[in-house]
Amino acid sequence: MLILGLIDCLSIGLILLQGLAKGPERLQDDSRSPVDQRPNIVLIVADDHGREAVGCYGNTAIRTPHIDQLAADGVRFSNAFCTAASCSPSRSVVLTGIHNHANGMYGLEHQIHHFRSFDTVHALPVRLEQAGYRTARIGKLHVAPESVYRFQRVLGAGKVNDPASIGRSPVEMARGCYEFMTEEPAKPFFLYFATDDPHRSNTIAPDGSPIFDGTKPNLFGNRPGGYPQVGDHFYQPREVSVPAYLPDNRASRMELAQYYEAISRLDQGVGRLVEYLKETGQYDNTLIVYLSDNGAPFPGAKTNLYEPGMRLPCIVKLPGQHKRGFVQEAMISWVDLMPTLLDFAGVDVNTITTHGRSFRSIVEQASVTGWDDVYASHSLHEVTMYYPMRVLRERRYKLIFNIAHELTYPMALDLYQSFTWQNGLKKGEIRYGKRTVAAYLHRPRFELYDILADPDEVRNLATDPKYREVLTRMQAKLKQFQKQTQDPWVSKWEFE
Repeated sequence: MLILGLIDCLSIGLILLQGLAKGPERLQDDSRSPVDQRPNIVLIVADDHGREAVGCYGNTAIRTPHIDQLAADGVRFSNAFCTAASCSPSRSVVLTGIHNHANGMYGLEHQIHHFRSFDTVHALPVRLEQAGYRTARIGKLHVAPESVYRFQRVLGAGKVNDPASIGRSPVEMARGCYEFMTEEPAKPFFLYFATDDPHRSNTIAPDGSPIFDGTKPNLFGNRPGGYPQVGDHFYQPREVSVPAYLPDNRASRMELAQYYEAISRLDQGVGRLVEYLKETGQYDNTLIVYLSDNGAPFPGAKTNLYEPGMRLPCIVKLPGQHKRGFVQEAMISWVDLMPTLLDFAGVDVNTITTHGRSFRSIVEQASVTGWDDVYASHSLHEVTMYYPMRVLRERRYKLIFNIAHELTYPMALDLYQSFTWQNGLKKGEIRYGKRTVAAYLHRPRFELYDILADPDEVRNLATDPKYREVLTRMQAKLKQFQKQTQDPWVSKWEFE
């Protein structure tokens, strides 16, 4: 018995010595609950960043090295679309997977506009929290109510395009996320990183007076002295690339130069965020998605469902990426984002009601089939801008249903007051980009375009007898979409 007791004591001592040899960190690991192997999720949402103003999408004039590198490390979607070319409605779709006409966010959330999603909606951060994720947001939210879009942590709240807001300082935003990303390494996190850049600067001062009156270019959040730890990228008007939907003149070039500067600032924030993920050893196990809520803040893009307003950048860097620099041609839209992210988080998306579907399985897949059309639904921007549009976009053809077509197309205040638009008005210009001003402001009930032959969408085929079969087929599909998504505006087919 004595000998056995000595052996037991020696065994216990040996085990203790082995434990000490492992060091205190290993002893702590042994006592900790198993590490959750699910990926972290970082969703980066830029504000008004058009697809035509990104290096990896073909613009050689703008400097976006960090966004380009993310695309080089991951997958660049060439056919990604928002569903509403307006901030709050688009973001509500990103975070719910439900079209704005069904989730209640018909137009802008803030100030007098005050649109809000229905209380019964369950948004992405709530779903991920229920699935065991830590959730946090920083920057611009611009959706409501808080109970629907609840995050566990608010690392820094934006102030809707205020140059003093952290949403205008993306590098500071990244720094503000560092502690959250590292404080509980055993548990995956969801970070919603939403900048105010490159949205235009506010056009109305707190006292109601206009900051910009259309006589000079908007500053797009750029300010004297710049922002902390941001190396300013200045552009000359002659350097920019003017997209086809804009007039190529001094006014638009001056505004594009300011716009580019804001995008380059945004790019540096993306770079710093990625740097921190790598520094903390989390980059490889993090799903990163970069996108914009809608197109560029210029007439012809934002608040429109023409291509510049709805066809947007979307870059996905997978955890355990296999194909670096892959280009995915599948057609996806922002209703597909929530089911996709939940799918990566291990949530059974078949138990959740959305209007989209997960594209997780096809991100790196070549020759994808069954992803050949998307739908869009824009109802309002500002509360005074009633102009509902419904869209079916196929690979070749695009149908726009202008439900209130008898109204003059309404202009967002910041776009109407823009130097680009006012310059043309004062000069009495008849044309605006590839369209006439009259055609831009007064639209027919249906617009049908052959995108392959007419990428600028200037030749409406809706009244051409040769395309009657295409028109009828697409009208039927669009109407069925409205019925399936319980669109209140579906009644307008019969009553208006």
